Amino acid sequence: MELKRIGELPQLGPDAPASPGAPGEAGAVSFGKVLKESMAQVNSLQHEADTAIQSLATGGTATLHDTMLAVQKADLSFRLMMQVRNKIIDAYQEVLRMSV
Repeated sequence: MELKRIGELPQLGPDAPASPGAPGEAGAVSFGKVLKESMAQVNSLQHEADTAIQSLATGGTATLHDTMLAVQKADLSFRLMMQVRNKIIDAYQEVLRMSV
């Protein structure tokens, strides 16, 4: 079983190829799209870990080492996603507390 490398998020910062804040520009990346792609990637890693566990349990081609790597990647990516979610919720609640 070959493990896939975790993809990278679009480059943000001064060297970014397009301005992510401009919704109409060609090549611009929306925040929602980045979140959606990241969640899909986390889901994919969870499925890979499940497949590796099932293959190990049924005597398939997966090794214990590969299975543990897949499980740890899935766990780490899920915990990172939860931290990002918590930060987004905190920011949203801070905006709600602002007086207009």
